[in-house]
Amino acid sequence: MTDAHRSDIESGLIENRTFAPSANWTSAGPGAEPVTPHIASMEQYREMYERSLSDPEGFWGDAAKELHWFAPWTKVLEWSAPDAKWFVGGKTNLSYNCIDRHIESGHGDDVAIIWEGEPMDGGPEIKRLTYRDLHTEVCKFANVLKSLGVKKGDVVTIYMPMVPELAIAVLACARIGAPHSVIFGGFSANAITDRVVDANSKVLITADGGWRRGSIVPLKENVDAACTQCDTLDHVVVVQRCGANIAWHHEPSNAHGKKRDHWWHDLMQAASADCPAEPMDAEDPLFVLYTSGTTGKPKGIMHTTGGYMVYTYLTSKYVFDLHPDANQVYWCTADIGWITGHSYIVYGVMPNRVPTLMYEGAPNHPTPDRFWSIVERHKVTQFYTAPTAIRAFMKWGDNHPRKHNLQSLRLLGTVGEPINPEAWMWYHRIIGHEKCPIVDTWWQTETAGHMITPLPAVTSTKPGSCTLPFFGVDAAIVSEDGVEQPNNTGGLLAIRKPWPGMLRGILGDRERFIETYWSRIKDASGEPYYFPGDGARRDADGFFWIMGRVDDVINVSGHRLGTMEVESALVSHEAVVEAAVVGMPHEIKGTGIAAFVTLGPGFDADEDLRTKLREHVGKEIGAIAKPDQIRFTDALPKTRSGKIMRRLLRDIAAGVEKVGDTTTLEDYTVLAKIRESKE
Repeated sequence: MTDAHRSDIESGLIENRTFAPSANWTSAGPGAEPVTPHIASMEQYREMYERSLSDPEGFWGDAAKELHWFAPWTKVLEWSAPDAKWFVGGKTNLSYNCIDRHIESGHGDDVAIIWEGEPMDGGPEIKRLTYRDLHTEVCKFANVLKSLGVKKGDVVTIYMPMVPELAIAVLACARIGAPHSVIFGGFSANAITDRVVDANSKVLITADGGWRRGSIVPLKENVDAACTQCDTLDHVVVVQRCGANIAWHHEPSNAHGKKRDHWWHDLMQAASADCPAEPMDAEDPLFVLYTSGTTGKPKGIMHTTGGYMVYTYLTSKYVFDLHPDANQVYWCTADIGWITGHSYIVYGVMPNRVPTLMYEGAPNHPTPDRFWSIVERHKVTQFYTAPTAIRAFMKWGDNHPRKHNLQSLRLLGTVGEPINPEAWMWYHRIIGHEKCPIVDTWWQTETAGHMITPLPAVTSTKPGSCTLPFFGVDAAIVSEDGVEQPNNTGGLLAIRKPWPGMLRGILGDRERFIETYWSRIKDASGEPYYFPGDGARRDADGFFWIMGRVDDVINVSGHRLGTMEVESALVSHEAVVEAAVVGMPHEIKGTGIAAFVTLGPGFDADEDLRTKLREHVGKEIGAIAKPDQIRFTDALPKTRSGKIMRRLLRDIAAGVEKVGDTTTLEDYTVLAKIRESKE
């Protein structure tokens, strides 16, 4: 951290500082002529935003016309809360819009996917697939699925590493109208079983293993264990990735009399490359994606074809300012197993005809500069990652990005959780060289795409604020009874009108869908609002600040404090690299504040520092925000996508011996170490 940066933090300037759109930003890639941003001014944004709310049929109808439809829609929107139908009667196919459309327009030899594997022996393994290459592979695997008995409407489960075959598999499913259920490759056998059974999948696609920090993740072994707990699977298709020693099941899986396990390459060798895209109704299901709950079985979030396609296409185009033929290379560091990978590696980016980069492994293998070497090697122009990753980069040191030429970067993005201002500033200065706009995006699995986000070259930004709603998103801060709150007043975040990317339900559980998202907030007439579960506020300029999950808004002696506020205060101290704050039972206050803190090198985890940190938080926010408990830990419990699992920390702070669902946890040893730490 520089002295100037520390001075900004200590004087409290960062959160109140506004960064105007950079005058020297260009959306063109290196060596290309600058291009005009899709949205060039705040006036243009406001005009478009007002139209998107007042004339949604016209606005979204125009957006949809930029894509291919086999048959036009008869009506853009039918809405009876909580149920929406978008592009009613329209027929389209998302695989066609990702691939065929570009071949037919003369761009079949353009690069669609750039892939880099994790192992670095002799240099990185790199593959580049053109749209024509991808078309061949997707059509062949679509025919493989048909040969295994997959029909339109059948859910295909996918449990794979970040290899090109993962993108090929999802696009093949979309091509034939078989909804996919992608399970992140870090999940356990039990998690696979739950999801396979809930979706009634008969076909599962996996690999012998995947590379992660130089070790092989035993994917096929996990699938074999899952198969002992469920009898729905008829076929398991295996990509040979790592050469791992795996068990092989030649025997029939059930009464159909066919063998269960198949090598991907054997099936592909015999498959035809001719597979026309299936015309899909706009409301036909595209995929199911499971999100873990604190209790009960995971929720199978359902998304349909037309609305999802249009919404992810348009958010990708405008938020990342994607331009074909502008020498751009876009990289989202997420895994396709998460919604971020669905929307912003594959389905939203590819229709925009900009190369999308996939990386298989960890950000610090074999060295902590791996991400920056990838940016330099592939001349990445748009870079989209999580705040937790940014804080890890900070901890590893500025010297790692400074070893590489990052001048190709034109835009930076964050996703997954609110970014604390200190991390925002580091990202801005060290990675963006103070010239790249940062799009701090708020959205969810359920929303499909960006909901509140800056637009590059248009929106002034404030470190820690996701700024303003995207087109068609009627976002508001309301009270429990649905009354909109004035600026600088915290409340519940609500979405008052439908948008094309909205979820259509929870698979097999209508009651849970309504109870979870549509029951808490209603307007004066009883019309329900969509409630994402977050608390938030708007500042004097109308910018949104996400305070965190409502469960993460702590009521301390009658005062509501966002955990993000306390975390930002802790991280602004020079000793702290990362912090997670949760509520804990308190005899006097009702709810106290527990902080779990990771320190930078050279700082001692002692009582003196604990006292200094409490005083620092008191100075930054006020005495009411001083943590009642501070635990020093080498690491925080996180999912493989980088989200801190605050639910587990709440259990530890409360003294709960048995924590809930840990299937998404990356490193189980972290929990034991935190339990051993002392307040």
